[in-house]
Amino acid sequence: MLQVSGWQIRVPSNLTRFVLLALLSVSLMLLDARGHHLQKIRAGLTLLFTPIQMVAAIPIRVGGALIHFFQGDEALRVEADRLRSEQPILLARLQKYEAIEAENAHLRQLLGTSALVAERAVVAELLEVASEPFRRTVVIAKGANDGLYLGQPVVDAYGIRGQVSEIGVLQSTAILITDPGHALPVQVNRNGLRAIAFGTGAPDTVSIRYLTASSDIKPGDLLVSSGIGGGFPFGYPVAKVKKIVNDPNESFLDIIATPVAQLSHNREVLLIWPTKSVLPVEVKKGAEIKKPVQQKKPVEPKKPAEGAIP
Repeated sequence: MLQVSGWQIRVPSNLTRFVLLALLSVSLMLLDARGHHLQKIRAGLTLLFTPIQMVAAIPIRVGGALIHFFQGDEALRVEADRLRSEQPILLARLQKYEAIEAENAHLRQLLGTSALVAERAVVAELLEVASEPFRRTVVIAKGANDGLYLGQPVVDAYGIRGQVSEIGVLQSTAILITDPGHALPVQVNRNGLRAIAFGTGAPDTVSIRYLTASSDIKPGDLLVSSGIGGGFPFGYPVAKVKKIVNDPNESFLDIIATPVAQLSHNREVLLIWPTKSVLPVEVKKGAEIKKPVQQKKPVEPKKPAEGAIP
């Protein structure tokens, strides 16, 4: 009991407060899951945590500054920084030639396979890795002010890492391809067999499902993005097949693949703005529907007016 200005106020019990807070929490989670009404609030709250992250990063930045100070000549440091910033973009563009070579050998009628990676790309620094169990996400130091959009591809110099799932003002969250909630359309680079790579929750494993025993897939095959859906650039490396289990009691193969991107390495990722996706010719032909030719109606002869001499 609390006594305020002569009035006695009864304080709810601990159990009552716990039940009320639990109901409030569940209501907020349902409201956010169905309507995403708290997205703007979460994006605004990132501004409150930015100073804390900056203070926490001070020891790392000071240590890096001391290392650079003792490395030597200033001109060499500037040149090294320039080369280090250009390396991910150059290596990412280099990866497209392997897919181009395979496509020219098997499907020479494809057009535009040179545009596997968008020309516009931005290098973003990784701030932290999500600590939630069985979730594979990272926080990147780019946000709405940098023009990011939901579903934007996140790659590195070796392959696809994931895509942007949440956007804040100064930073965003990207879901990795190994996250259990992520699925990516892929195809075997050797023969064009299409499949879907699902995240397993493990840090370095994806699962290829719904392929039968007659499917032409082997350990060591390179899986590249198929470009279906337009979310990712066509032909960019995704994973390599590690193990195939053919259980006679199961309808589909159990295929495990290892991502080629260095998901647990590097402090920088590449955000790209893909151009129009390039799909195989047979997909394009299936998507195109020819419009029927409209036949002209025959012109009926005009009837002679009444009283006219034929």
